[in-house]
Amino acid sequence: MASSSKAKKKTVRLASGRKRARQDVKLNAANSALRSKFRTVIKNVQKAIVTGDKAKAADLFKTAQTVIDSVADKGIFHKNKAARHKSRLSAKIKALAA
Repeated sequence: MASSSKAKKKTVRLASGRKRARQDVKLNAANSALRSKFRTVIKNVQKAIVTGDKAKAADLFKTAQTVIDSVADKGIFHKNKAARHKSRLSAKIKALAA
């Protein structure tokens, strides 16, 4: 088979296209870092919920809200997705009291 699993990337000829490609690398790295931070923050809150530590979970959730909102504001995730995550986490924290 002639084509391998890793297709060779085409190089862009135009200067504006080359600049765009350079910028895309930086943007992709920044977005990936924020996406990773978003997931980590949510996992931390969920771990606190599983252990049953309501005070710690509430504290982590407070910091998580700012991260979730900032990621949504930057357009990496849809605002509804951010709202859904915040809603579900807060519901789980409230359920710990009962």
